[in-house]
Amino acid sequence: MARRRLLTEEQWASFLAVPDDERAMVRHYTLGRDDLDIIALRRTPHTRLGCAVLLCYLHHPGRIPGPEERPPTALLEFVARQVAAEPDDFIAYSRRDQNRREQVAAIMARTGHRAFDRTLFRDLAAWLTSKAQIARDPIILATTLIDEFRRRRILIPSAAILELMLHQARGRAERILHRALVEGIDQRSTDALDRLLTPWADTETTMLAWLRRVPAGPTARNMLAVIERLTALKGLSIDRALRARVPEVAFERLAAEGLRMTPQHLQDLATSRRRAVLTATAIRLEMDLTDVTLSMFDKLIGSLARKAERRTAENTLRSVRDTQTQLRVLLTACKAVIGAREAGTDPFEAVDQGVGWFRFMKCDTDSEALAKPEAADPRTEMLGRYATVRAFAPTLLNRFTFLGSSSVTPLLRALDVIRVMHAAGRPTLPDKPPTGFIRRSWRPFVIKKEGIDRKAYEICALSELRDRLRAGDVWVEGSRQYRDFESCLMPRPTFDILREEGALPVAVPRNAEGHLAERGAELDRIAAEVAGLAGKGLLEDVDLSDGELRVTPIRDTTPPEAEELGRRAYDLMPRIKVTDLLLEVDGWTDFSGCFTHQRSGRPADDRAAALTAVLADGINLGLSRMSEACRGSSMRQLAWMHDWHVRDDTYMAALARIIDTHRALPLAAVWGDGRTSSSDGQFYRAGGRGEAIGDVNAHHGNEPGIAFYTHVSDQYGPYHTKVIAATASEAPHVIDGLLHHQSGLAIEEHYTDTGGASDHVFGLCALLGFRFAPRIRDLKDRRLYLLPGREAPAILQPLVGGTIDIDHLTANWAELLRLATSIHSGTTTASAMLRRLSAYPRQNGLALALRELGRIERTAFTLQWLRDPGLRRRANAGLNKGEARNALARAIFFNRLGEMRDRSFENQVFRASGLNLLVSAIILWNTRYLEAAFVELASQGHAVTPELMRHVAPLGWEHVGLTGDYVWGVDPLPESGLRPLRRMQSLLAA
Repeated sequence: MARRRLLTEEQWASFLAVPDDERAMVRHYTLGRDDLDIIALRRTPHTRLGCAVLLCYLHHPGRIPGPEERPPTALLEFVARQVAAEPDDFIAYSRRDQNRREQVAAIMARTGHRAFDRTLFRDLAAWLTSKAQIARDPIILATTLIDEFRRRRILIPSAAILELMLHQARGRAERILHRALVEGIDQRSTDALDRLLTPWADTETTMLAWLRRVPAGPTARNMLAVIERLTALKGLSIDRALRARVPEVAFERLAAEGLRMTPQHLQDLATSRRRAVLTATAIRLEMDLTDVTLSMFDKLIGSLARKAERRTAENTLRSVRDTQTQLRVLLTACKAVIGAREAGTDPFEAVDQGVGWFRFMKCDTDSEALAKPEAADPRTEMLGRYATVRAFAPTLLNRFTFLGSSSVTPLLRALDVIRVMHAAGRPTLPDKPPTGFIRRSWRPFVIKKEGIDRKAYEICALSELRDRLRAGDVWVEGSRQYRDFESCLMPRPTFDILREEGALPVAVPRNAEGHLAERGAELDRIAAEVAGLAGKGLLEDVDLSDGELRVTPIRDTTPPEAEELGRRAYDLMPRIKVTDLLLEVDGWTDFSGCFTHQRSGRPADDRAAALTAVLADGINLGLSRMSEACRGSSMRQLAWMHDWHVRDDTYMAALARIIDTHRALPLAAVWGDGRTSSSDGQFYRAGGRGEAIGDVNAHHGNEPGIAFYTHVSDQYGPYHTKVIAATASEAPHVIDGLLHHQSGLAIEEHYTDTGGASDHVFGLCALLGFRFAPRIRDLKDRRLYLLPGREAPAILQPLVGGTIDIDHLTANWAELLRLATSIHSGTTTASAMLRRLSAYPRQNGLALALRELGRIERTAFTLQWLRDPGLRRRANAGLNKGEARNALARAIFFNRLGEMRDRSFENQVFRASGLNLLVSAIILWNTRYLEAAFVELASQGHAVTPELMRHVAPLGWEHVGLTGDYVWGVDPLPESGLRPLRRMQSLLAA
């Protein structure tokens, strides 16, 4: 059976081709002194030129030209000028093959190049094997191999031999990985792994399928079901330490294969590969299910707290009405007593006649209940939901071993007490259980005169466990999301080496003193300027009179001429089906080539199927309904394509291609230079099965949902998106998009609304070199902070809230640099670290230091915001672009009522990524055709200026057909590469 090619003949030819553009020729073919010394030994022009060409081929691409191969004319002209020859002299040289062979041998002896042979084949194939364990992409491996050929000065062989080397290296690398995993397990575990693929009695379900089918909703029942699966995985006796025996990338690849393959497909694999894949899958599943369980626990406790708060709020409203009733009774009784005293009659008889003695006594009882402080505390309601906690708490505490720092020792001891109590079936706590973890707000409920309240003690301990897991004070071995704080950061020895070598990827000095001196002087300067302008009333749209800050909001106005230009331009846009639009954009960018196979790294053979799977995500149709709406694509075909070619990393690579192509268009430069961006969240309701995992955010009503948090450049390109919980703060996710996109954008200034702003984000942006400029709604309530020993001008004094703790900031400066370096290098993410730092009830040293740094940066920003109306206009314009992009996204995501009905987080990520890719494709297509439309309108005499074009956004969709059958056409485009514009005819025309 013929071996499947890893690279096409055209791809190999591009690796071995001679560049013909001037810049590449200057880089590779400018002859050095050693080259000229070799060439000087040749007497005639044609031998000098021939020798020079041979040297050039040896330099790049690293081979000898064939006997019949004629170098590009541009190369001959470039080289001939350096050796006093004419390009046509090469014809005479090429006729004498004997002289050519002699020159090749002589030149190779002088330059140290070697011919390729069997020994070198084995040597280089072995060298490439270690690379192939990490990189599976054939393009990357081929580039790495050819670079090594050039580095070692070995003549590059034919494409067929290079292809064979890639095959051998990839195959050997896989076998080594399989052995490394399989040899670490005993026979008992091996047999258990094999049983994962055996259907259970009287069913077609295998244990592997059951393990992979994880309940999603955060309920006590689902949590117990997940823990049951974890117990089954533990029974396999697979040591998690086996993961360290292979590279992380290789482990994740094997695990991903096991999570995607059907049991039948796994059964067909070779024994060693099957067991290696199952081993990686089992370890990965145990880690994932651990995170799922703890995440369910987090959401369950949070849900109980929110329900208790809502119920308490409802009870408070009812108690207000009840209180009014009791007050009316008391008022009537008081009047009766006062009237009886004045009349000298019996007051008791007056009360009995006025309100009734029984009603009066009941008022006393009811008022006593209303006056209890516990009645208005949500914790009272939480205690009433103890049955829900009791359903999962014993199993949770028995399954997991919680570890933590010394500060949480009382909590860990309390959890052990609760676990032992449940295991022993005892109805009460021991005499002196640990109480050091109980916060002041919980003490009245837990510690009572008659002793410790068991229910309150358990719920208090579990609530505290949730908070400590979030902060990282408590962790669980085997979890990726809930691991200890220190392990999230770059190892300290590595950081120390980088710091000593001056290689830290941060935008601040290595010592705090220098940075504080610089920022202190800058704050003084800006404060003096703002105070001077404010005193003269020259701060545009800013009023500081009476000690209160008032900033007039920016009103974005589009000139009528620009609105008319936009209408005319969009009237000229061709009508197009979304399938044709994607094909056209793919022809410009080849973004479909980024959807490579999970295992082989090859692009999809069926381009239409790949685009159909992406379209199904983008318009929220789903694969099943898409297979019905798209002729020629079956459900099985689309499911296979989505399982093996559609991943988060392939979506990011495809998005980057579209964004970079758009960035290079002339019209994109009219909208911005690609150095500023904004980010904002967009809420999507959860529907159907997705309701179980959605969160309720009161800002968006009472329905559950999720949010897509998207970064948009000043050129309208949405270069990054991610799924976040509807109730999550947006601030921790701001920096993720700035760092972890694959496009060529170099963002310098970033805008958010109030939801994306926090002191921690200000501080981290300063460390990483981003200018953070949020549009803060309650800016007047955000106090300014000064460095010690400095005083604000009198007009700014009412805005000052305190001084910076520079001693604490200086003491923790190295840890701040380590945090920023860890985030920049990808050791951890900004969102994960900021969530943990903000979760500390008594913030730790690093959290406080980052807050102090953020206060300095926020103070500087606030003063610049007041002084510079241009900054306010840029931020407003940037955020408006993001909001306009959200309108386009909402129009595209129309199927299933625009609701998110996927239960798994992975599928939600695919929906968000597909939507963002489709939005980007429409923006790119619109931009290309708007350019053509503007040229046409200018030729007709209409005013088309950069100032007017700046207001015309590439976000229209009325001309794009999003509904109907989805057919992938093959209609050729005109030679210009663009469809003809529409011609608008007058309705009065005959």
